[in-house]
Amino acid sequence: MITIKSKREIEGMRESGAILAGMHKGLRDIIKPGISSWEIEEFGRHYIESHGAIPEQIGFEGYKYATCVCVNDEVAHAIPRKNLILKEGDIVKVDTVVNYKGYMSDSCWTYAVGKISEEAQKLMDVTHKALYLGIEQAVVGNRIGDIGAAIQKYVETENGFGNVRELIGHGIQPTMHELPDVPHYGVAGRGLRLKAGMTITIEPMVNLGTWRIVPKEVPNEDWEYYVSADHSVSAQYEHTIAITEDGPKILTSQDPETDAAYL
Repeated sequence: MITIKSKREIEGMRESGAILAGMHKGLRDIIKPGISSWEIEEFGRHYIESHGAIPEQIGFEGYKYATCVCVNDEVAHAIPRKNLILKEGDIVKVDTVVNYKGYMSDSCWTYAVGKISEEAQKLMDVTHKALYLGIEQAVVGNRIGDIGAAIQKYVETENGFGNVRELIGHGIQPTMHELPDVPHYGVAGRGLRLKAGMTITIEPMVNLGTWRIVPKEVPNEDWEYYVSADHSVSAQYEHTIAITEDGPKILTSQDPETDAAYL
């Protein structure tokens, strides 16, 4: 079921998103060579809880952690690990969901660990821009396919990177995952028509090589994550947005200057 949110609900989600964005901004100062991915988890959970919010991923389908922390070829859903030490040249993706007074926000960001290669930087830049190209299409009257088509054209046709298909964006609120599905590929003019009051995530995952991914099991845990099929490096950026009569509004903005048109 797709729910249409009131202005009050959207404002509640914006407050939730501000906490999540603050966590991501704080991570910029701690992600560096030599830290473990577990330290990212500790920082993220403490930040969320210290701001009166709940790390909503804990307990979701048995997941035990506040964050998903994916490094290099890990595409999504990897767990934070004490024995995974970040090194110079890595890229790391941190994804989490915040529940603040019942209002949800969801955002993933990619971070460079020290100095990274030119190709890894280009991958991050392309993925980041792809997110905003998708957001541009999230306007009243457009269709879901318009979002995916814009992302796919830029990622695949213009840059030759692998645009992951199996994992997609989604509706959000009142729970973490709601309808509609929001693929990052598609045909313009096709799919569900967008209406004011919908709240969705747009979260392209882009691989340096193939778009295909494969599952891997976490030892000693009932959990599965994904890596790129050719083990090429992967990047992801995600915002929670509201579709309004005044255009798409980013609810998880970290940078008011960059996002000025969407606030």
